Amino acid sequence: MKKNMMLVIGVLVVILVGVFFVFMNSSKSQNASMMDKEDSASEKNESPEQEMMEKEKGESMMDKEDDKMMESESGRYVEYSKVTLNSVAKDRRVLFFYASWCPTCKPTDTSLKANLDKIPEDLTVIRVNYNDPDTDEEEKDLAKKYGITYQHTFVQIDSAGGEVAKWNGGKIDELLANIK
Repeated sequence: MKKNMMLVIGVLVVILVGVFFVFMNSSKSQNASMMDKEDSASEKNESPEQEMMEKEKGESMMDKEDDKMMESESGRYVEYSKVTLNSVAKDRRVLFFYASWCPTCKPTDTSLKANLDKIPEDLTVIRVNYNDPDTDEEEKDLAKKYGITYQHTFVQIDSAGGEVAKWNGGKIDELLANIK
């Protein structure tokens, strides 16, 4: 009985020592990884958190540059501004209410950007920020005016701002099928 008990205790000690060494090696590799990140950040005089924020800021800047490029390449798909909305009043206008976090808005946005040449010359699609932390009051007011209850909604409006058509979802093909 004593031999069995000693054997069990011995096996437990070996297991515990093994777990301890695995844990210590894992901690060392995590620490080394963190130190590498800190070294990289310290070369730039940044903390790892600052480095991550800079990366996100860079991605955000790229998105804004894409949006500006979208505007400059074609007046057919543009970001909302009151000036833009009013300047294209003579054309057919479609408001695309989107949110940056919306998983169905992103493919639509990509489709519209990739198919600018398919958007008729007398049509302007205006991307209106529907539900983001940075949505401004003008955009919120537009959403209220047209009864928008969720993102990924399209509203075609006439020159006076009256609703001509409204639909949810779709990419370039649905846009072309629904415009009046």
